[in-house]
Amino acid sequence: MDEHQITNASSISNAEIIICRVQTKDVRFPTSLSKLGSDAMNEAGDYSTAYCMLHTNIPDPEDPRICGHGMTFTIGRGNELVCHAIELLARPLVGRSLSSLTRNMGATWRWLVSDSQLRWIGPEKGVMHLALGAVVNAIWDLWAKAEGKPLWKLVADMDVEAIVNLIDFRYIDDVLTPDDVRQIWNETRFGWEQRLAEVNLDRGVQAYTTSAGWLGYSDIKMTALLTEAKDAGYTHFKLKVGGSIEEDKRRLRIARQVLGNSGVLMVDANQVWGVNQAIEYMKELAEFKPYFIEEPTSPDDILGHGTIREALKPYGIKVATGEMVHNRVMFKQLLQNGSIDILQPDACRVGGFNEVLTILLMARKFRVPCIPHSGGVGLPELTRHMSIVDYLVVSGERNLLEMVEGLNDRFVEPAQVVDGFFKTPRIPGYLVGMKKESMEMFDFRGNGFWRTEEAQPILRSHPRDPGPDGPTYED
Repeated sequence: MDEHQITNASSISNAEIIICRVQTKDVRFPTSLSKLGSDAMNEAGDYSTAYCMLHTNIPDPEDPRICGHGMTFTIGRGNELVCHAIELLARPLVGRSLSSLTRNMGATWRWLVSDSQLRWIGPEKGVMHLALGAVVNAIWDLWAKAEGKPLWKLVADMDVEAIVNLIDFRYIDDVLTPDDVRQIWNETRFGWEQRLAEVNLDRGVQAYTTSAGWLGYSDIKMTALLTEAKDAGYTHFKLKVGGSIEEDKRRLRIARQVLGNSGVLMVDANQVWGVNQAIEYMKELAEFKPYFIEEPTSPDDILGHGTIREALKPYGIKVATGEMVHNRVMFKQLLQNGSIDILQPDACRVGGFNEVLTILLMARKFRVPCIPHSGGVGLPELTRHMSIVDYLVVSGERNLLEMVEGLNDRFVEPAQVVDGFFKTPRIPGYLVGMKKESMEMFDFRGNGFWRTEEAQPILRSHPRDPGPDGPTYED
């Protein structure tokens, strides 16, 4: 098979597929041991997935089309809450045909968020919305497998009315209407064939890397990983900041020595600062010419982000946020207020691909670029589809996408970067299926790693233990 062609998998009729059983898996990787993922706010996370599997009536246990895989990302404790919420949200899917769900996915999405008792403990945010993302993405995975296409191709092949039917316009029709979607779709048809050719040549999505920038890494490890990434074709690099100003300056100075002035640096504070502190801190880091500061303050502070953005404009530093923004309404307000330069939606924190597409369309209307958040297990596998869809049918612009190495080999179809660009996925589905041996080894409820002696220090620990005198602000 030509590597640049979509796998010619035969599609199966949606009407033949009935969801028979929902299964969840609480899968946690002990990344706190290696400091992968460490930042100023999250010093010792264990990258985790709350997994949703929609089993169907297709009888062949070896047929990958029989099961829809979805997931959401957490960093350890509390993952079990999301798994239980997935079970509650997905229960009404049992007995439903796939075609009854995909005939109008916008209406299906509305139906899934309309259980009033479950909605009360949201609404459309927090644990329930994380769980919704996993459930919705599992439906999309099953749908794409049934059609024999990777998710991005399933969406790219849709006509504009099908796109409109994916969106729940409630709460956002003051900024995005069905006619807006039609206009955006028509405008981006220009140049579509050329962009598709680039996607098929694995040149649709340029990658940046965070893999060298974790706050817990030593200088030696950071230097080695930056050098390795530069040699691999990366031109954009992100480092975590917010520990201390002198430490951050020292690490950024090392990064500039490795990368020179041509490498593009970004920095990420993971919400650790207040508004005034963020402004003063970033003025101190301006000498290193960061392209953007990510999550400079609380993700809920829409006006605060706007204040920071205005203050940093004279320094040429853009403001980015989105990984902890919980739904399309918050994104709408960030855009309406002009609070950010770059939007960073997460594939799982919002309510699955339907809401992701809604956010991409709103960003296109406001002419704000989208660089999705991918800093977690399974996220690059999902966001590569998001960025291709954005490039082909929404913005028409080739934007960056975050890549984090370390756990990709746990997946059946892992995200890959070659010469600084994401390889285009060609296998049918949303492609977050995890290898069976990885799922069994790191199943928190199973008999693998989490029952070993090696796991005991993690299980007994609590971050930032305040000690006998109780907590202080420093804790």
